Amino acid sequence: MSSFAYVLLHGLRRQGLTGTAFAKAQSTTIRLKLLKIGARLRLTVRKVWLSFSEASPYASDIAQILANLKQHPAWSPPG
Repeated sequence: MSSFAYVLLHGLRRQGLTGTAFAKAQSTTIRLKLLKIGARLRLTVRKVWLSFSEASPYASDIAQILANLKQHPAWSPPG
């Protein structure tokens, strides 16, 4: 499990964190400041909604990370 978590974190660092203050951050810093945040999660059939607090100190960084990840789809349909 720890190897799988490392691969996921490395992929996040390589594709999502480029151009942010967390691009060269250690995995502990990424975990504490970006992954351990409070958010409201709503699931629908077609979408996943994340609602963050307006007082989140890293809201602009998270928006940049999500924009970076949208440029690299995890799966693209064949054809």
